[in-house]
Amino acid sequence: MKKYCENCDKEVSAKVVKRKEVFPVCGENTEVSAKVLVCSECGEEMFCEEFDSQTLINAYNAYRMKHKLLLPDEIKTIREQYGLSQRSFAKLLNWGDKTIYRYEGGSLQDRAHNSMLLFLREPGNMRTYLAQNEVDLDEKQKNKILSAVEKLENASATERDQRVFDLFFSSEPCEENGCKGFDSDKTYAMVLFFGNKERELLKSKLMILLHYADLLCYKENGVSMSGMKYVRAPYGPSPENYDILLGKMTADHVVTVDIKTENGYEKHEVLAESSVPRNVLTKKEKQILECVYKKFSELSSKEIFDFSYKQKPYASAKPGEYISYAYASDIHF
Repeated sequence: MKKYCENCDKEVSAKVVKRKEVFPVCGENTEVSAKVLVCSECGEEMFCEEFDSQTLINAYNAYRMKHKLLLPDEIKTIREQYGLSQRSFAKLLNWGDKTIYRYEGGSLQDRAHNSMLLFLREPGNMRTYLAQNEVDLDEKQKNKILSAVEKLENASATERDQRVFDLFFSSEPCEENGCKGFDSDKTYAMVLFFGNKERELLKSKLMILLHYADLLCYKENGVSMSGMKYVRAPYGPSPENYDILLGKMTADHVVTVDIKTENGYEKHEVLAESSVPRNVLTKKEKQILECVYKKFSELSSKEIFDFSYKQKPYASAKPGEYISYAYASDIHF
């Protein structure tokens, strides 16, 4: 890189050097990593507007992070999620016309403004703010914001659901899940199919029904239906983290789990709260579920366990281990 060096009074080769520098921000010395140009001949630092500007931005951002202040891009994101211009957002907050413009441009916001922006980052809080404060916006603008709030809330619920599934169920196809990532829609539909078929569907029996439905689907199509992994549990094959799955389905009002005591033993009965959703299961998948149900409908939970105990998929796994779909070809109905 060629640059004019005032010390050498000529154009010279310059090199980029990284060093620690201290900048005063709001009366507080803030240390940042900075890029500087240095003359290759005399070793003196050379002026570079681009590097100096970036260092100043880095100093401001370091100060923001230390004091938990929003970054300019974060402020912009909050504004844009409600579909507001800088002027409209400032108007909504009863701030000066140029306030949001300055903050998004890099000016440091005060703590009170930062707290308000953090509050309004959550869509539900924006709804509360509109309801409890006088704002200088017309009804059309308010309705536009409320529409954005509703979409954000729905999206947030979906994202929360996905985070739960991503945390406890594998999204990467592998042998343990039947070469298919976990499919919550298919899983819910499978549970509802059996829940609507069986009058008193015990949890232990449901787990085995799901297992054989997935195994048969894999045997016939090369992929499982739900994408669930199954483990060898004491009372038969069970989906991995089945307690979390049932808890999520209960929270989503897909099923209810009714616990009864009989002869000193707890019975967990799974009750469907709705019919099987349309267009989730293919015709072939419904046929597989029907086949599995017919095979086991007359069997008690103990009888269906005795059956699975003798089958190769369950017998080949050690307690607590995954049951491989590779043994699907060995199941016989």
